[in-house]
Amino acid sequence: MSDSLTLKVETPTRLKEAGYGRARLDPVAYAELGLTIGSIIEIKGKKTVVAKVFRSDPEDSDKGIVRIDGLTRTSAGVSIGDNVVVRRIDPPRALKVTLSPNIPPGSRISIDDKFIDVFKNNLIGRAVCPGLDITVPNVSLMGNRSVFKVQGCSPAGAVIISDMTEIRVLDSPGKGKSQGSAEEPGFGRDNKITTYDDIGGLDEELRRIRDMIELPLKHPELFDRMGISAPKGVLLYGPPGTGKTLIAKAVANESGSNFILVNGPELMNKYVGQSEENLRKVFKRARQMAPSVIFFDELDSLAPRRNGEESSRAADNMVAQLLTALDGVEQLNNVLVVAATNRPDMVDPAVLRPGRIDRMILVGKPDTEARLGILKVHTKKMPLGKDVDLAHIAEVTDGYVGADLFSLCREAGLNAYREDHAIESVCLRHFEKAMEIVRPSVDDMTYKAYTEMASKARNNRDRWSNTQFYS
Repeated sequence: MSDSLTLKVETPTRLKEAGYGRARLDPVAYAELGLTIGSIIEIKGKKTVVAKVFRSDPEDSDKGIVRIDGLTRTSAGVSIGDNVVVRRIDPPRALKVTLSPNIPPGSRISIDDKFIDVFKNNLIGRAVCPGLDITVPNVSLMGNRSVFKVQGCSPAGAVIISDMTEIRVLDSPGKGKSQGSAEEPGFGRDNKITTYDDIGGLDEELRRIRDMIELPLKHPELFDRMGISAPKGVLLYGPPGTGKTLIAKAVANESGSNFILVNGPELMNKYVGQSEENLRKVFKRARQMAPSVIFFDELDSLAPRRNGEESSRAADNMVAQLLTALDGVEQLNNVLVVAATNRPDMVDPAVLRPGRIDRMILVGKPDTEARLGILKVHTKKMPLGKDVDLAHIAEVTDGYVGADLFSLCREAGLNAYREDHAIESVCLRHFEKAMEIVRPSVDDMTYKAYTEMASKARNNRDRWSNTQFYS
């Protein structure tokens, strides 16, 4: 029997457990640490967190892994594939636990005795420690899942919440990592903690993007040792609603980086030179917040193709400023650029040349297996009837992208509510009725058009590189 073990982090196989502080260990490691179901373990990555133990599936035996959810991973400062040190602990019962909501700065929530009672009823038996992000069942915040950060515990350190614990909930966010500033032009504000658990069916896209983004942000020494420069940017392209923005947020959070959302059109200003100044502020802020990920949504509006007399002087100046920021004298250390567009063929080819935003990844139409993964994500908190077969729904929803499937699940839930306000589950008939309203947004012809757009964008870039038309 060992006091501690080094295990590799993997994603949970049970999506409904995400956010509830559960860990499932390799059965061999489970036995070696002398654990039983309900034991509490300490997980030490860049930071230290705690979780309640459950036995893993038999197929995980002797793989040396621990499966933890996205909130636990981000709280520990680790990502999938990282090694953590795991040991058994016996924390005391908590006298007092203070929580703060994960909502935008300046916002507040209403708290009363009934609100606190809901917390207590749902958190009894939960192991927590300062700095841990947790989900509280049956509590929602501004339409999103209820994520709260543990600000403090008494006694200090890891504790277990009991019916005698005093729960204190702050009405505004506590101190935490900045997610950008809404005061700067073009900066989006988004405090929702998005992890890989929130993404379904995009495993291949996530793997490729993680290789390009997580590696240089988390292990820059690898590139120094090899004597090569890290990638600076990646372009996600594809139909609307396929999850491009969601992927960027998840990768930024899981890599421990600050996420700066920039809406291209919001940077534009009628005064001469102000648009370029706004763009410079974005990159200046990113350097100050490094490691950081800048996400440019609708890149084609920010960096349209320059066509001589047909393009405007203001647009040309913005493209020139973006090129300078990406590949100028001042280096982008620990800053990566992720951009998204529905029209890759409309992006200026100079932006897509090697050394700038040169990697292009299609986030396209999900196949049957991918749709099943997306449906599982969107129904993990939905009480499904016994006649609901998600695999069957995935088979008959060809052409539905992530946003379509999200709308489908929401409409099915509303159908159930309209049928009977006291209904306890969402049945197959509710999904079938929802499919009459929510239609697929991508067909084979549309998907083929996007692959042709990407080919055209690459050809434009290659022609630009060969002719050196632009200075």
